[in-house]
Amino acid sequence: MKTFSERLREDRRLVILRILSEQPGFRLNTSNLHAGLHHLAVAASRDDVLTDAHWLRDQGLVLLEPVPEVPSLYLCTLTARGGDVAEGHARVPGISHPSPK
Repeated sequence: MKTFSERLREDRRLVILRILSEQPGFRLNTSNLHAGLHHLAVAASRDDVLTDAHWLRDQGLVLLEPVPEVPSLYLCTLTARGGDVAEGHARVPGISHPSPK
């Protein structure tokens, strides 16, 4: 059985993918992702966003590029696989599956 914090992390990862899927160019920086989560009432620290972004990259769901001018800021770009997960066409353990629209 999953803990509540595990469920929140899985939901947060899905919301990150869905935010990216709605952006022109399918990308945002991690600071804007943090703001988007906050706007949607998804509790997350900046460290949570960075940790999730790196985890999503390791799963092949996003690409991460450091922004050289700003330490610990990354440009996060959705991959095709990440888009499939955001839309519910693919499943990845560690990410919630979206509900039907």
